[in-house]
Amino acid sequence: MTKIDALRRLLLPCLSSVSATSNATVNPAKKRLSTSLRDDLKDPNQDQEEDKDRDSQDSTSTIDFETTAISSAPSRPSRSMVIGTIFGHRKGHVWFCIQHDRLSTKPSLLLELSIPTHQLVQEMRCGVVRIALECDRPELSSCPLHFVPVWTMFCNGRKIGFATKRKASHHNRLMLKTMQSTTVGAGVIPAGFGSPGSEEIMYMRANYEHVVCNPDSESFHLVNPDDCAGQELSVFLMRSRDLKLSLHCKELLIRFCL
Repeated sequence: MTKIDALRRLLLPCLSSVSATSNATVNPAKKRLSTSLRDDLKDPNQDQEEDKDRDSQDSTSTIDFETTAISSAPSRPSRSMVIGTIFGHRKGHVWFCIQHDRLSTKPSLLLELSIPTHQLVQEMRCGVVRIALECDRPELSSCPLHFVPVWTMFCNGRKIGFATKRKASHHNRLMLKTMQSTTVGAGVIPAGFGSPGSEEIMYMRANYEHVVCNPDSESFHLVNPDDCAGQELSVFLMRSRDLKLSLHCKELLIRFCL
């Protein structure tokens, strides 16, 4: 073996290790990109959908609350203006007539009251008249108030008889036609009106506020003109559906009318 061969054997392993090291340095290992998505990152679209769901839930809860509040709130009474006429023969008893149009001779409500005309005039001199009509008959619980045939009548807290629903007769229509030009006022229709030998008729016509609280309660309140002294006159229609309510209704009527 020559010297050249001996040197070749010694140097070859050194050269091969150096070249491997240099190749490793020049060509570093390539990193692989992961195509998997991270679970800890939130999708912005998902956030928007969650916000929309939360807003819809809030609006739904608000609507439900408002609906519950509206349904639980008591209904407000309805109010309207009507024309009321109290009339009667001087030696007879009183009638109470309600009209929506003074030119119409067909009243919407006509009641014959058992109180004498002269007694009502005495009550009106005190300045306050409250007439309460009560119905406590179970068979009339579903009947509209304006069609109740008979009422128990109280005047200023005292029971004085009954009130009866009537249909307008020819004489009533003729009287209402005579008073078509009268909006507010009081007066006397001379004797002999409508039929010979009839007595004179006293009347008082005014505007009334009609208040409907519920199917079992409504009232009429006289509206005084601005330039006239105050005359309080109210007519109440009340229906009680059972005995306990009837007793409570009577107590309220007596307490209110005193």
